[in-house]
Amino acid sequence: MTRPTLIGAPVDSGQRTAGCLMGPAAYRVAGLAEVLDVLGTPALDRGDLALPAALPACTPHNPAVDQLPATLAWTDLIRTAVEAELAADRLPIVLGGDHALALGSVAGAAAHAARVGRPLFLLWLDAHSDFHTVQSTSSGNLHGTPVAYAAGRAGFAPFPPFPAPVPADHICLFGIRSVDPAEHRALEACEIAVNDMRVLDEQGISAPLRRFLDKVRLAGGMLHVSLDVDFLDPGIAPAVGTTVPGGATFREAHLVCEMIHETGLMTSLDLVELNPYLDERGRTARLMVDLVGSLMGRKVFDRPTRSFS
Repeated sequence: MTRPTLIGAPVDSGQRTAGCLMGPAAYRVAGLAEVLDVLGTPALDRGDLALPAALPACTPHNPAVDQLPATLAWTDLIRTAVEAELAADRLPIVLGGDHALALGSVAGAAAHAARVGRPLFLLWLDAHSDFHTVQSTSSGNLHGTPVAYAAGRAGFAPFPPFPAPVPADHICLFGIRSVDPAEHRALEACEIAVNDMRVLDEQGISAPLRRFLDKVRLAGGMLHVSLDVDFLDPGIAPAVGTTVPGGATFREAHLVCEMIHETGLMTSLDLVELNPYLDERGRTARLMVDLVGSLMGRKVFDRPTRSFS
């Protein structure tokens, strides 16, 4: 198995609820490296990326946009880091940080995939579609834009053009349950697979996921998985500033991760939106680490019994 690399991305500029910058440290404290060691896939930890002292000078055309210079700088840093790890035949795991980090991580994966002549597929495990552009966002929170950027939507200046935009039918939104009207209209005009919770309630978790993974396999594709804490139900994962009721259960989330592992298709991974300030005794961080264990090969019957006494 390809050796994983941990890349800390303490991005807090994509939204306004402070705390996501503590995410990378929380994953390390929750034992991510130790889980990977036990599974026989020891990780190379690159530490945390850091913003330069001087940020890009820019003024957004959309006055609602928040913290654009910092997000532009993070995008460049993360793209470079992910691209370098993929070029070295490693599996980058980007520890966030809010979901704006995917502006850079997916760009890095896309640039590498184009260079080696393989198609890139994007599996977006999230409560939100994140299909706004810099121009269309009314909240101004750039963590709601990475899927649109990856799909090559217009309206992203002053971001650099996305390298090799991901075709719409190579993108799967999974677990979606909060889409605003502007995003809904934009998604209706393209072929992105939107597997919202209605679809998953009717068809189950495995059937729509298997269809998408089969498509990746048949195309010989690379797979970037972006796992947002709010994909999970807030009852089991409270440490996120964008909670939406009705998310994936513990068992559903592990099934998704085990199915991804069994295909051997995942080539890069984001862990995003963990806000330790909102957590309860680290339970969300531990659950996310547990899910990475499933993504890397641990089966449900391997779970240790836990005691809080």
